[in-house]
Amino acid sequence: MERQAVPMRRTRFNPDRFHLNQLPMYAVLVPLALFMSLPILFIINHAFKPIEELFAFPPRFLVSNPVWDNFTKLARQASQGGISISRYVFNSLVVTLSVVGLSVVISSMAAFALSKLRFRGKSTLMEINNLAMMFVPVAVIIPRYLLIDKLGMINTYFAHILPLIAMPVGMFLVKQFTDQVPDSLIEAAIVDGAGYFRVFFKIVLPLVRPAIATVAILAFQSVWNNTETSIMFTNKENMRTLTFYMNTLASNTNAVAGQGIAAAASLIMFLPNLILFICMQSKVMNTMAYSGLK
Repeated sequence: MERQAVPMRRTRFNPDRFHLNQLPMYAVLVPLALFMSLPILFIINHAFKPIEELFAFPPRFLVSNPVWDNFTKLARQASQGGISISRYVFNSLVVTLSVVGLSVVISSMAAFALSKLRFRGKSTLMEINNLAMMFVPVAVIIPRYLLIDKLGMINTYFAHILPLIAMPVGMFLVKQFTDQVPDSLIEAAIVDGAGYFRVFFKIVLPLVRPAIATVAILAFQSVWNNTETSIMFTNKENMRTLTFYMNTLASNTNAVAGQGIAAAASLIMFLPNLILFICMQSKVMNTMAYSGLK
């Protein structure tokens, strides 16, 4: 006698829509998400606190009487400088766009070569990249300065760009993602007459877009918040970036009034990072989930 197929009961472990079985998960994730969002809420509230709330004891987490006075003082202080703030904004835009673009191109092309091409020294280069991830920026300040000085790039945009375009972590992430691209797909394109550059731009690059977005975010954060290049590699005020200017603007004011200016400057410098991450967070999550899989 033939056995009748017993219909399998549909699992509720990961349903497509909301189910009551998900309530324990939400009970854990929602408080955790709220706790992790506290620093963001504090930065936003801190920038709108009046002077009496900035120095209140015990400190207040949320602002009671929000004001725009901190931003007004920041704009007034910026207008008194010898160099227009628009110059610092222009420098930051040039440096940021250059570093992000070059980092993405170099990391993705190097990852493609180390993942799919065969050449002598391939494994050695990968080990050198992995070794470079062990060094913090502080450990290579002196070699960077000597290199920039020998190349005659002091007080140029190249002094801001060159030390930041190499991203060992970015190259590693893109390579791990590129390893998942089937070799048969690349071989079929080569048989059809496509060259390596066409394979890279037409096949590989669209498939590793989540990793590219992650590298772009990491590169943006590293250059947008960087003050090292403005301190070490430039001595002309008109070649420094907005981050350096905001830090010096807050520190060079009165200790009491400068707290409000510093809070407003911190929020202004933090918002681009937050907006960029919110726009690309889904791709970042995909990269972290699949970068270690093959």
